[in-house]
Amino acid sequence: MATAELTCQELVELVTDYLEEALSRRDRKRFEKHISGCPNCTEYVAQFRETIRLTGTLRDEDISREAAEELLAVFAAWKHDGS
Repeated sequence: MATAELTCQELVELVTDYLEEALSRRDRKRFEKHISGCPNCTEYVAQFRETIRLTGTLRDEDISREAAEELLAVFAAWKHDGS
């Protein structure tokens, strides 16, 4: 049975599960095959890892109330537009 190649859009949708090691063995192989041949997605995954690393060092007091409220509003609008 042939396995369909992963598209860039599918990779974007699966990146969190990939980094959390929550993909099936089949999907993980498809993901890794894609990033081995797609420099843009390889860079995207690297940027995602770096974002996770950096945000893990933030403390509540590092973010102003205004910035937190703005981020939450942008996220809520994005979530609303995407559903």
